[in-house]
Amino acid sequence: MLVTVVAVILALGVASRVLADRLRIPSVLFLIFAGIAIGPEVLGLVSSETFGSGLSAMVGVSVAIILFEGGYHLRVEKLRESPTALSRLTTVGALITWLGTAAAVVLFLETSLEVGLLVGALLIATGPTVVGPILQVVTVRDHVASVLEGEGVINDVTAAILVVAVFEVLIAGDGGLISLVGDFAWRLLVGLAFGALVAAAVWLALNQREFTPETGPLHARLIVLAGVVVAYAGAETIASETGIAAAAMAGFVLGNVDLPYHEDVIGFLDDLSVVVLSFIFVALAALIDFQDIMALGLAGLAIVVAITMVIRPAVIYLSTTSERFTHTERLFLSAVGPRGIIPASVATLFAVELQALGRPQEAQLLAGTVFLIIFATVVLQAGFARQIANALEVSPMRTIIVGGGRVGLSLAERLEQDGENVLLVDEAPDAVETARKRGLRAIEGNGTEANVLERASVSEAKTVIAATPDDDVNLLVCQLAQTTFDIETVASRVNQPENVEAFEALGVRAIDLSMATAWSLENVLERPSLSAWMNELGRTGDVQEIEVTASDLVGKPIAELNAEIPDECIVGLLTHRDGTTEVPTGGHRLREGDRVTFLGQMDAVDRAIKRFHPHD
Repeated sequence: MLVTVVAVILALGVASRVLADRLRIPSVLFLIFAGIAIGPEVLGLVSSETFGSGLSAMVGVSVAIILFEGGYHLRVEKLRESPTALSRLTTVGALITWLGTAAAVVLFLETSLEVGLLVGALLIATGPTVVGPILQVVTVRDHVASVLEGEGVINDVTAAILVVAVFEVLIAGDGGLISLVGDFAWRLLVGLAFGALVAAAVWLALNQREFTPETGPLHARLIVLAGVVVAYAGAETIASETGIAAAAMAGFVLGNVDLPYHEDVIGFLDDLSVVVLSFIFVALAALIDFQDIMALGLAGLAIVVAITMVIRPAVIYLSTTSERFTHTERLFLSAVGPRGIIPASVATLFAVELQALGRPQEAQLLAGTVFLIIFATVVLQAGFARQIANALEVSPMRTIIVGGGRVGLSLAERLEQDGENVLLVDEAPDAVETARKRGLRAIEGNGTEANVLERASVSEAKTVIAATPDDDVNLLVCQLAQTTFDIETVASRVNQPENVEAFEALGVRAIDLSMATAWSLENVLERPSLSAWMNELGRTGDVQEIEVTASDLVGKPIAELNAEIPDECIVGLLTHRDGTTEVPTGGHRLREGDRVTFLGQMDAVDRAIKRFHPHD
């Protein structure tokens, strides 16, 4: 019977993932509904007795694998995208979430402070189990993604250790604040130290042995898997609930060193995490007791509102004070903070512990509150994450650059600085690795093949740029982008001047490399101030050309429209529908189909674009 149940859970998990990928909805939404469907509330295939005492061990190892994979993807370069925001979010932000949630639980449910602190500690966690599926279907700028990913991994560790310290010191014991801090620090230190030690052992095992090309990838995957299990089990042997800290630390260390067979390990971890995530999310969702949730009544809804609409936005706005985060990005981060596996698994464990201490009402309150928050945030925040991102316009359309050499790499970095969502494609593994080390997204493959561009999500791209040193390759990329995928804007580097006409005949925006270099050198010599300012574009200044789509502005003279333009921005050029371009005077009137070029400070240019081009 147990084998049948496991098979059903895995089948539902895989089906949920496939359906989620097809509908572009985070898979956790389907996973939680699949779990409820086979749980005691509906079909009754799975209950708390199905797995017996083995569930906690299975969940523990599964969470360790997921956190190892999450830590492995947390490259130092990515964390440097927003170090201040991330450090605040995982320290002061975690503290505010803990105490704020505890206060809401005590106030609305009229329970003890100790239980409030226990629930608050559990709900610090967001985690890669819910953040990862969101970022697979929602495209955001790198600094936003790095904050969500970093918060997920770090706060999962914090929550798992803190909840044990609260229970052992404040509920099961009679310690105070000093004992609580000491217990938390000890468990965290054990987990991190043991994880780093295991990572060192894995690195040595992979670097000190000679592997054949045929067996190397397999051995690398097996050694890494063994490392995950040893990190988790070893730390747990020393101190309970330190295993996931060890797994996360081991993954982080190994992800930031020169590890042999890096790409093979990434593929293996991605596939493995999909399987274990599907299993534990469905299994734990099946244990949701709706009677516990219904018993909370309106007080439970009040707690949901307090956590999602008061505490979360306050934490985000206090943490993301950098100008790099736009107002809409801060709103998105405020609206997306779903809870996942750590609260679900640990809540189940400590509900049993409270029952054993003769506190059944508090056990019911703990389980009901935690599962209510998980259910509400997964359904509303994870389930509608893509719609929230679209409404707030925080998902820039993708720009695909084929060719990761010096030209493609430099262009990708500049476009990223301008807030574009860039993906590099190159068939050379070294070029892909270099791009990733610089914090860029890159995939390995031949950009002249349709399946490679499909893997790069070319259907979501607004621009494809061919930047290889081979004009024949560039021409093929441009033809494929235009004829097969109907890309709006296609541009190409042209290495030989005599080939420019062939590109322009296709309607490709061709950049003659020799002429571009000559033009740049002329600007440096003849217009040094302009050249210096143009080189700084993307840092402080910006130049953008857009079509005027605000119908209320058509027919008005430029002099009158100056009031609509921010002070730090000017209209540099006016291009009419017939293709003529001129520097406008105050008497020029906007006509339907005109294109306006704005010059000025980045924020000012952005505000001007939104006023003159409010919709596509």
